[in-house]
Amino acid sequence: MKVIITLLTAAMLLGCSRTILRAQDPHFSQFYHAPLQVNPAMTGVFPGQFRVALNYRNQWSSILGGDAFRTINAAGDMRFEVFGQDYFAFGLNLMQDQAGAGQLRQSQGNVSVGYLKQIAGGKYRTDHQYLVAGMQAGLGQFSQDWGQYWFSNQYNAATESVDQGLPSNEFLAQSTDIFLNINAGLMYYAVFDEDASIYGGAAFYHINQPGISFINDKSEKLYRKVMVHAGGQIPLNPSFSILPAAYLSLQGPSMQTVLGSSFRYTNKDWYEVAIRAGIWTRLANRLESGMVMDALIYSFILEMDRWQLGLSYDVNHSSLDVATHGRGAMEIGLVYVHPYQSRYRVNCPTF
Repeated sequence: MKVIITLLTAAMLLGCSRTILRAQDPHFSQFYHAPLQVNPAMTGVFPGQFRVALNYRNQWSSILGGDAFRTINAAGDMRFEVFGQDYFAFGLNLMQDQAGAGQLRQSQGNVSVGYLKQIAGGKYRTDHQYLVAGMQAGLGQFSQDWGQYWFSNQYNAATESVDQGLPSNEFLAQSTDIFLNINAGLMYYAVFDEDASIYGGAAFYHINQPGISFINDKSEKLYRKVMVHAGGQIPLNPSFSILPAAYLSLQGPSMQTVLGSSFRYTNKDWYEVAIRAGIWTRLANRLESGMVMDALIYSFILEMDRWQLGLSYDVNHSSLDVATHGRGAMEIGLVYVHPYQSRYRVNCPTF
């Protein structure tokens, strides 16, 4: 099985298939727990002094075993008051994604800045409206362990077997050049009450289209990506509310969207504890069949004062279901928000 997976991965990487050309950036089903991956304008949009977020995703372990796709993300951001109720925000985001038997790895680090401009509300009001602009700049690199593959020059016709001791005669670098990456975004949000809010935004990623070739091919660029997202919180009564949300990602010829909702219950005590349960669907375009449902996502979130712990599982509904039997991806998201030091608070939507 591992040999088959290795051969298929190598074929995709060497251009024998166009599948790799339609792939998108790494993504999280719990996108609401990875704000700096969704939109640079979400830098500083949280109800506290600073925020730390950690994300881990493991996909296709049911068929790839130890070669499953793994994505790790770590982010932190903080906010400073500058003019009245306007704020400047600063953040740092680190991500590493590893895929397949050849350990195709993408590493990125981005610095984010954001400016939150108040357009309605005040210090002594419960409602606030903000327009937020954000930018990211950072460095990235792709790497690949070519020793995990064999090439046609390493096939011994006499013995009808592969001899990896033979030279491959392939001139492939173990990693791409380190590239500069630039992203930008805008976001609007309105908070009407403690449990009522809306938000929406758009982001443009890889504006400079950095080169990502292993063979110094200047035409091999990282596709630009457009992200559009929206959501909110709708109270049903003092303890229950729903949190619908959605995002749309367009990158090169690929498109995917995740939409759904969580149902939230809170005890409304001073030491607040809340739980959420949600169901989401991922839709993705396929060359042969157009837009199809790729997965159903079930999520559970525990909120305890300053902490949020999210667990989710993707149940696969794509054509790979024949091999996976529905087993897709497991995800963990952890967010910590440090409380205010000032008696004045900036209301933010609940993600």
